[in-house]
Amino acid sequence: MHSEGVASQNTHSRTGSGSSPTVDAVSLAIIEQLQEDGRRPYAAIGKAVGLSEAAVRQRVQKLLDQGVMQIVAVTDPLTVGLRRQAMVGINVEGDLDPVADALTAMSECEYVVMTAGSFDLMVEIVCEDDDHLLEVINKRIRTLPGVRSTESFVYLKLKKQTYMWGTR
Repeated sequence: MHSEGVASQNTHSRTGSGSSPTVDAVSLAIIEQLQEDGRRPYAAIGKAVGLSEAAVRQRVQKLLDQGVMQIVAVTDPLTVGLRRQAMVGINVEGDLDPVADALTAMSECEYVVMTAGSFDLMVEIVCEDDDHLLEVINKRIRTLPGVRSTESFVYLKLKKQTYMWGTR
């Protein structure tokens, strides 16, 4: 698991609609450089993509400001005492937004996604242990107004997790 990385798309609110910033080939190359090493110096990135250090700094700041990417430390949950992960499918009666907002406010919910198909929402949860997971699902999620049902998919082993979206 990497200690630092770059997510090349905004992880706070991705709707898939509306206007999004235009990312040219040079910006994609900068993102790729940062995905390999989130602490790579701007001078080294500039050499690799054919820009000055100042131009790279400017582009990186613009990408951050536009929400195109984030530079974050990525941890392995197991090494920081979070031993249980699960994906939870949730069916909701009525408006999804209030339920999605309540889930987004929970620190244990890493991803909250509105979906089409068998579930209205999919939520990735990271917890300390099974008791913590049970408390989150049973006492906090299932009691939210509008939640009709949940189905949990407990992770047994994480085989792949990358943050390389958008540059393939």
